[in-house]
Amino acid sequence: MKKILSMLSLVALIGLAATPVSYAEETVTETITVQETVTPEAAPAAEAPAAEAAPAAAEAEPAPTLDVGNTAFMIIATVLVILMTIPGLALFYGGLVRQKNMLSVLMQVFVVFSLISVLWAAYGYSMAFSEGNAIVGGLSKAFLSGITTDSLSGTIPEYVFLTFQMIFAALTPGLIVGGFAERMKFSAVLLFTALWVTFAYIPIAHMVWGGGYLAELGAKDFAGGTVVHINAGVAALIGALMLGKRIGYGKEAMPPHSLVMTMIGASLLWVGWFGFNVGSELAADATAGMVLVNTQLATAAAVIGWILAEWLFRGKPSMLGAASGAVAGLVAITPACGFVGPMGSIILGFTASFVSLWGVTKLKGALGYDDSLDVFGVHGLAGIWGAVGTGVLMAPGLGGVGYAEGVTMGGQVTTQIIAVVVTLIWTGIVSVILYKVVDAVVGLRVSEEYEREGLDTTEHGERAYSL
Repeated sequence: MKKILSMLSLVALIGLAATPVSYAEETVTETITVQETVTPEAAPAAEAPAAEAAPAAAEAEPAPTLDVGNTAFMIIATVLVILMTIPGLALFYGGLVRQKNMLSVLMQVFVVFSLISVLWAAYGYSMAFSEGNAIVGGLSKAFLSGITTDSLSGTIPEYVFLTFQMIFAALTPGLIVGGFAERMKFSAVLLFTALWVTFAYIPIAHMVWGGGYLAELGAKDFAGGTVVHINAGVAALIGALMLGKRIGYGKEAMPPHSLVMTMIGASLLWVGWFGFNVGSELAADATAGMVLVNTQLATAAAVIGWILAEWLFRGKPSMLGAASGAVAGLVAITPACGFVGPMGSIILGFTASFVSLWGVTKLKGALGYDDSLDVFGVHGLAGIWGAVGTGVLMAPGLGGVGYAEGVTMGGQVTTQIIAVVVTLIWTGIVSVILYKVVDAVVGLRVSEEYEREGLDTTEHGERAYSL
């Protein structure tokens, strides 16, 4: 009965009515040539309409036109973000868990990615990016109503834009999986992520990128510091707290079963992140070039920072540390990459590695929670650091692009903090409610017997390796 209720809940989420959307037609302006044979008396009369038409023509905005270069660029960027999710994120997480749970993590990331893609087309895109209120958009584009091959978003086809944003939405709940890895039911994972994207991801995306409250406030988030990383980090932390620790956590060794696989996954994340960050410019222009170098430098600096800290405080630099540092740097530069300069990106990435290392060691140890793959420590904390740091490092004196007219560094930092707090509170409250709903419908955690045996066989009837 619980499985039936779960499926009914998922079906209910996509049972939304589509409404048509109208598009403005292009205006064609004709140029009239006045012949030189006009008499002097008639000349003023002939010139008057032309003089009146000139201001009107100047005021009319040119109709958007398709840019082939930008379109090709955005298709490549979209594919790169897919690469960073499957296989990138899946392999990164898969290598970090114990062998008996590897396939369960791969399965969760892979299927969540597929599920959210469908829900995004059904109602997610419309609610995030169509006109609505300060918190959420409307349903005018539900089931992609009114979108055709002629529909444009700026200079690219709207189909390309919505797919790019679809991959962001499908990636984000995949990050959350790391918080409750090795102990959550597969049915609960699917139900929670479908509900969470609807009630947490979509509203934050609309508030930041869809013209909602935080956008009007002036918050800066170039590629997803609040929308993706803080959002996912908080949900993962709450999941870890509500499910409780893994059996044997703190008493039994739980090392990653394949750091080779984790390194491969981290490398794919690094490569794919260029689509994530650079693609968020939505054009192949000079800003995209700046985002490119910023992303590379911040990530490299974070790798150096993390292994340096390990070397100093633990005696040996580790591959796991280098991979974790890379992800921390990528996360921190995400909100800032289009607003800070190259030197600012190095500062942001290097410092983010220390913030995240503190989070996954000192903070996690002090509070005693079992965030299996350190989603909050890396994505949550580095995301917060990057969001606030954006307000500082975008100052022209520090190599950034500068502030809007009348905005000071203090004002921008305050706005960034407000955006972080809004995300923390919204996602925190929504996540608590949704975990409780899912627990009531299908149950959150597998049985102790299933957990000890491993989720690969008990949830999916398969093994990662046949040795």
